[in-house]
Amino acid sequence: MNVGAGRPFRSPKAILFDLDGTLVDSAPDITAAVNELLAGRDLPPLRLEQVKAMIGGGIRKLVERAFTASGTPLLGGALDEANRVMMPIYRRHLTGLTRLMPGVREVLTHFHLSGIAMGVVTNKPQLAAREILLHFGLTEYLGAIVGGDAVTYMKPAPDALLLALDQLQVEPRDTLMVGDSSADVVAARAAGMPVILLRGGYTQISVEELDADLVCDSLLDLPSAMQRLQDAS
Repeated sequence: MNVGAGRPFRSPKAILFDLDGTLVDSAPDITAAVNELLAGRDLPPLRLEQVKAMIGGGIRKLVERAFTASGTPLLGGALDEANRVMMPIYRRHLTGLTRLMPGVREVLTHFHLSGIAMGVVTNKPQLAAREILLHFGLTEYLGAIVGGDAVTYMKPAPDALLLALDQLQVEPRDTLMVGDSSADVVAARAAGMPVILLRGGYTQISVEELDADLVCDSLLDLPSAMQRLQDAS
């Protein structure tokens, strides 16, 4: 565990979770969707690790990065059209290859029984996020599910986090953000809440370099690590 230097931490009333790379390993499904899109343009498939590096920022940014990696960058109307074609493809690849990250069900159950409100804040479209969470039976734990298309500015802007808090009726100072990338850190800081990052997610920058209050190996470490951080504050 790495603790953010000098930042006070208290037991939260609510926890907001990122989705991709935090609660679910969705990269295989996202890779399948990207490669179906590229195949429609007679372009070769991308590897899983390549697509993992493109996740974050929403579908349009994913499409832009995929075509750039394929050597055929798209701009303006061409990017708009590719994004339009991608949407139904993306919706067909939500749960076939996606799996829960280790410890998700156990940890959500733990916090639910502890009386902590929970929500998911993701740049994935809201209906897609809800479908995945329903598929895995996680919606019963969640008082808010906010997708990137539910706000004007998605993460790293704080808008989605603040909308989730409005739905949960909890203040930022009483909330913890749990994610895996710089977008989660920047959004949490802008919203005025502490943030914990998990190793093994979708980030091209080491989580140790992202100024989180805490870094954990997995969700299974989260409850005990939070307690140690609270004791040290």
